[in-house]
Amino acid sequence: MIKILKYYWRYLFIFISVVFIFIGTYFMFKDNTYNLEVENKLASNKEEKKNTSSKTIYVDVKGAVKNPGVYELSNTSRVIDAINLAGGLSDLADTINLNLSKKLSDEMIIIVYTKTELSTYYKKNNNRNAVCASLECVCIDDYNDACISKESSNKSNSKTDNTTKSTNSKVSINTASKEELMSLSGIGESKAEKIITYRNDNGKFNSIEDLKKVSGIGDSIFEKIKDKIIL
Repeated sequence: MIKILKYYWRYLFIFISVVFIFIGTYFMFKDNTYNLEVENKLASNKEEKKNTSSKTIYVDVKGAVKNPGVYELSNTSRVIDAINLAGGLSDLADTINLNLSKKLSDEMIIIVYTKTELSTYYKKNNNRNAVCASLECVCIDDYNDACISKESSNKSNSKTDNTTKSTNSKVSINTASKEELMSLSGIGESKAEKIITYRNDNGKFNSIEDLKKVSGIGDSIFEKIKDKIIL
């Protein structure tokens, strides 16, 4: 047996060496394949996140800007970015009731009003001041997506105005004061007074839908506030 081993030891050594080389090559190839799969997966996830975060949208910029029109921007942009892309504000512009930091969304409409337009609107609706930190900040057009919402105005004013109704609570259209009614989206001082006059003249509302019987309150305003009102 010993003689046989002495005779064939060279062949045995070669065989063992081949086995070790084969095993080493196998595990090396397996590790490289795994690393390649991980790298491909990470690259794919990174590209997917990049595509998601840099989606292209289109917004319509109107009113008191130098170059009104439809502009292409990233969905991470803000209202101020769209205005700047439209050449910036004109000398007549007034952005007191606009949220310039609001994130853009596809098909968004941004209307920049002039000082004259706002002044005329507030005088017509018996609002002397256009101060957006108060409930007197309203939007001339319901379809202007850049306006400061009633909810935003109420939230910023709740610390200093004890008469302001919490946006998370519902407002009674039968008992609410003028200030409480004005906390609803689209209801300014004029409409709040009309609601109070209507219920004084006709009695309490029998359903929240009866609110549409008040002059100036149509379907668009009602749809915005129907989930925030009670009898």
